[in-house]
Amino acid sequence: MTDATSTDAGIDPVLAAKPENRVWKKLRAHRSAMLGGALVVFFLLVALAAPLLPIPDPAATDWGAVRKPPSAAHWLGTDEIGRDILSRMIWGAQASLLAGVISVAIAVLLGVPLGLVAGFFGGWTDAVISRCTEALLAAPFLILAIALAAFLGPSLTNAMIAIGISATPIFIRLTRGQVINIKSEDYVESARAIGLPTPRILSRYILPNVLPPILVQATLTIATAIIAEAALSFLGLGQQPPAPSWGSMLNTAKNFLNQAPWMALWPGISIFLVVLGFNLLGDGLRDALDPREH
Repeated sequence: MTDATSTDAGIDPVLAAKPENRVWKKLRAHRSAMLGGALVVFFLLVALAAPLLPIPDPAATDWGAVRKPPSAAHWLGTDEIGRDILSRMIWGAQASLLAGVISVAIAVLLGVPLGLVAGFFGGWTDAVISRCTEALLAAPFLILAIALAAFLGPSLTNAMIAIGISATPIFIRLTRGQVINIKSEDYVESARAIGLPTPRILSRYILPNVLPPILVQATLTIATAIIAEAALSFLGLGQQPPAPSWGSMLNTAKNFLNQAPWMALWPGISIFLVVLGFNLLGDGLRDALDPREH
């Protein structure tokens, strides 16, 4: 009876039964999201395949090929000490993507539990967490990341920690707001009425319902984290030479813009494309996961 009704109404019964299929169908119809996803997948594959590709050592120098333009021998040219830019671009993708993903993972692991506690319990707990969050938000994200990275010391690991801590308030506020809206729903009140323990209510009834906006925010924040890592590396607070990083490559390239503009062109384009990819994908996920659109 149900299948026949769904078919008559022109609704696929599988899509009607599985919300994740509706989300995927809507995401596939979002062309810009598919473009963003393709860009993200491309850069991920490039970063993962770096050890397998037949490319030169990114730290190997060739003093006979200093600042050479793109050619058959060096497809993207060479830098100020003869290192192959293509090789450094590919290996640098690992640093940028790793920084983006790990930084956001740190922010989510710190921010979501604090937001759950603040939103669910309220009272003085909410007041303390909210005031600390507002204190962190008083400083601009990038300025706070630079200050923390300078305090921790220059390295990619410390840069990821600094970016993750700087992004944590975003997830605290988002999670707190979602929990405040959800905890008044009938199914949560029913769970409380039958005496379910608080950890079970949080894990089974509240957390699954706040995950979609957190996923969207995490995708968008990865783009911000990649820009922040490039900025920290540009300032000498991120990936340290001779290890490749798009930000440090831009820092070096600024001294040779007239003689070797390709040194700045390729890392700049790569940062632009990978950030564009995550932003487009995040926008598409936001539309696809919006319950009002289902």
